[in-house]
Amino acid sequence: MSEKDQAEQELESTTMAVFVLRENSSLLQQPKEIGIIIDGVEVLNEIPSVAAGVMMLFGLCFALNMEHPQGFRFTFEALQKILMELGSNKMSSKIRKLNGELHTAQ
Repeated sequence: MSEKDQAEQELESTTMAVFVLRENSSLLQQPKEIGIIIDGVEVLNEIPSVAAGVMMLFGLCFALNMEHPQGFRFTFEALQKILMELGSNKMSSKIRKLNGELHTAQ
């Protein structure tokens, strides 16, 4: 099985992801494509950067009123409440601790 076939098979079984495809494995090379997968279906492509992809994925979850995948719960909460400062008065204890550590590290 080729790398491309293996990647496509893995993406089809993915719940939610921002994916980056490159011509080769060099991280120094510009991505060939950046896109978003939800429930194994590519919903967005031609995204200009990984950062834009993460924000678009976050926006899709919010706009479609989707629940965050269990494994990403704290990642999405940190993005929302620390970086975007949305609803920062209601943080889980883990995110509150992270926020405090980030503020003391400055």
